[in-house]
Amino acid sequence: MFCREYLIDLNATQAAIRAGYSAKTANRTASENLSKPDIKLRIAELKAQRNDLVGINAEYVLNRLIEIDQMDVLDILLQNGELKPIKDWPKVWRTTLSGMDVVEMASADSAALLKKIKWPDKVKNLELLGRHVSVQAFKDNVKNEVTGADGGPVRTEITNLTPEQVAEAYRKMMG
Repeated sequence: MFCREYLIDLNATQAAIRAGYSAKTANRTASENLSKPDIKLRIAELKAQRNDLVGINAEYVLNRLIEIDQMDVLDILLQNGELKPIKDWPKVWRTTLSGMDVVEMASADSAALLKKIKWPDKVKNLELLGRHVSVQAFKDNVKNEVTGADGGPVRTEITNLTPEQVAEAYRKMMG
């Protein structure tokens, strides 16, 4: 029960309470539950089932981010610069806008509509694209390699030393 409740909002304390644990000890119980391997495994299984059910996976997320990145305002404008009717907009525009304001302005002799659309945050979208598991644009490609003298392999020697020999070797190494 805890695992299913946890998936509702990913709040372990609230999941524990909803699963019937005492509100006084829910925080501790939730923490203990999340540290148990069998519960971790069950949560992962339930997440995978949910993702399969709704069809959301890394490829879907990447494709949506690409669609948002490629949104072009010309897709929703007429030749004269006015907005097309919303029914004529591409789906990505209809489902991704952050907001739309329509204000009617009128005076004694004229009337006008002011329409403002709010784009999704393109910089944030690019950041998410860059972090995507298959893009990895921000991943540091740092390679550390330990080499011996003149770039050759590190020379190792295995030997049994007495404590006195170890102390002497240490003094030599440290100068």
